[in-house]
Amino acid sequence: MTEFVWETAIKTTLGFEGGYVNDPNDAGGETKYGISKRAYPNVDIKSLTLEDVKKIYHRDYWERCKCQFLPDALSIAVFDFAVNSGVKRAIIKLQEVLGVSVDGIIGNETIGACNRLPTKKVLDDYTEKRMRFLWSLKGWKYYGNGWGARVKYLRQICEQYL
Repeated sequence: MTEFVWETAIKTTLGFEGGYVNDPNDAGGETKYGISKRAYPNVDIKSLTLEDVKKIYHRDYWERCKCQFLPDALSIAVFDFAVNSGVKRAIIKLQEVLGVSVDGIIGNETIGACNRLPTKKVLDDYTEKRMRFLWSLKGWKYYGNGWGARVKYLRQICEQYL
């Protein structure tokens, strides 16, 4: 994994995450650049800068998902899923695809399987699992078109790293 992959991941994800919003249909509540008041109750969401957000994303999403140890295409996919739907959920869905112990924590078993199994197959299955999860959400009726477009575009970015 190179710094270039992180830069691609953050640029891609930020392209989906807008500026400040407080949408009553969004379970996260007040949100800016994808950082929600629900997830960060002690953060002044309105005052967040892009630099603040990049630090949060790197520390709380990229590093928690151990993206630096995953194949490049998977690191981008896992990172975006974590930002969009939560770190634990992104990891659990990955572990389900890999057929490893499901504990919501990326450890040696998960990293090993990611690096041992064919990345394209894992990415295919992970993308499908993510879409199935999104389809199941009540918010699909409000955000489904955007979520679907996000996953499709992200998949195209990930394919460049296969």
